[in-house]
Amino acid sequence: MKELALKNSRLDDRYDIRQRLGRGSYAEIFVAKDILASTQSTHRFVVIKALNVFMQNDLDLDLERTLVENFQNEAIALDRVRHPNVISRLGHGTAKDLHGTVFHYLVLEYLPGGDLAKLCRKKALELQQALDYVEQACAGLAHAHKNEIIHRDIKPQNLLLTEDKKIVKIADFGVARVTQNDAPITRVGTNIYAPPEHSPMFSGDTDKLVFSELTPAADIYSLAKSTYVLVTNESPRFFANQPITELPHSMRQKVWANEFLKVLTRATQKDPRNRYQDVNEFWQDLSKLRYVGETSGIEIATKVSVRNSTTPKPQITKGYTPLAPQKPEFDTSKELNRKFETKALDKKIAVNINRNPLIEPPRRTPTATAENQDLNNKEIIDIQKPKPKRKYLRYFAIFLLLIGIFAVSLYGTYNYILSRGSVTTNPEIIGVAKTNINLRPEPTTQKPPIGLITENSRLRIISKKNRWYEVVIIKQGTLRDNSQENKKGWAYGKYIEIEE
Repeated sequence: MKELALKNSRLDDRYDIRQRLGRGSYAEIFVAKDILASTQSTHRFVVIKALNVFMQNDLDLDLERTLVENFQNEAIALDRVRHPNVISRLGHGTAKDLHGTVFHYLVLEYLPGGDLAKLCRKKALELQQALDYVEQACAGLAHAHKNEIIHRDIKPQNLLLTEDKKIVKIADFGVARVTQNDAPITRVGTNIYAPPEHSPMFSGDTDKLVFSELTPAADIYSLAKSTYVLVTNESPRFFANQPITELPHSMRQKVWANEFLKVLTRATQKDPRNRYQDVNEFWQDLSKLRYVGETSGIEIATKVSVRNSTTPKPQITKGYTPLAPQKPEFDTSKELNRKFETKALDKKIAVNINRNPLIEPPRRTPTATAENQDLNNKEIIDIQKPKPKRKYLRYFAIFLLLIGIFAVSLYGTYNYILSRGSVTTNPEIIGVAKTNINLRPEPTTQKPPIGLITENSRLRIISKKNRWYEVVIIKQGTLRDNSQENKKGWAYGKYIEIEE
């Protein structure tokens, strides 16, 4: 197993790697500080999910291609299901670690509150708090299903919390099914949460299960098992790949126990056709527990009928935006190394040419034709011409000196006139935003944004300071509702492509 050497390193001149959060079978997770983010930004700290294909001991080209495709599909899935209760992708890139290993990475939203599995281990949740978390998970999952994304690994460990532990976001779309097609259903997920149709437990008994396609009912099954954990504070291991048929003894006397068990039993049926087919339908029945207290049956029925909500409501965090960053396109390590080697070679040749202006060009081997022979003779004659006499060189040097003095004086005059305010126009330079860029009042990340430049926006560049451009937005790449936002300000030049 070969881990990436990223400790105490800076990624792409932007992300300072702070610590490793964990690793899976093909990826490593790090916390990093975005040095370009302002101190007020909610994304000052981010998560770097680095694809490490070399963690697989039996790596071959087909396996690597599959891992790269899955990694790219994760980014596509996250962008397609962008939602307040789904972890946001903030960017991506390709880089080398300290040992020269090339790898791809995704930049994800950092949620320092931990996961729901960890929270439940510390203390049992109150019923209302557990239902609040489940409602948010239902909201994010319903949005994913609406956009034809099936997560396939819903579990408390993949339900992450904000720092104040009030908002839940679904994470880890690494095994999500992005498109509905006739491809075979692969065995993924965690045994005690995965439904029979894609549980690894049945990897050797696929002939006993007949499922022609994967449906949202698979995620509803896993969410129901996760809900069991949040409400009972116990693992559903005794119901692995089986319907939940009973609650712990400590829960059976609760007034809501029978209703709760009825919902879980239906949601965890072996045959997906017998489960809830829609997340909103699952939440509609589960939300009845929210208004059940130690009261009579008549009061319970009244509260449910009046206050029950059929649609789970999302919870929005500060800094959330529905705009997704530029779509990534990843290559295999073989293709990557070839590209990096080509870039390095081009850079080396350019440096050599700059440092050795008299370097001899490579000689061509002429073919036996009269045209090529004449050309070859001409090149030889040109090379053998006598050098100019010294006095001509002296005259040429004096001429260059006079031109230089004239240029300096002209430049000084121009600056003087400019400082007096007489010159007010410059040649128009147009740029295009390669991704979403914050518009700032000054050329620094220390000032909060005053607007947003969306991807593919056309910009007029007024001036430049260090690596920053002062721009005016000519046309936004994506229509914006807020027409009061500033159209002029400073943007980081790395993300702007100048039109020729």
